[in-house]
Amino acid sequence: MSEQVKTEAVKEEKPVVKKFRKPSKKKVCAFCVAGEKTIDYKDVAKIRKYITEKGKILPRRQTGVCAHHQRELALAIKRARNIALLPYVGD
Repeated sequence: MSEQVKTEAVKEEKPVVKKFRKPSKKKVCAFCVAGEKTIDYKDVAKIRKYITEKGKILPRRQTGVCAHHQRELALAIKRARNIALLPYVGD
């Protein structure tokens, strides 16, 4: 009986502290804002912003690109890699 009282007392002593997290701003697709219909694989300067230093394609949650343009972007990056405009692996 005394064990139950001790465990209940321990549970009541810990205050529940919830940290307030400020909601992040919604990222807007850069390609939709610019009004681009397609992403050109030959435009290396634009595509290079969406890959890491190691050569990985950045996910949508980091870049803010919409799903439609993310698929086109991945295809453009893969095509640019295939014809040696972009590296498969970074330095």
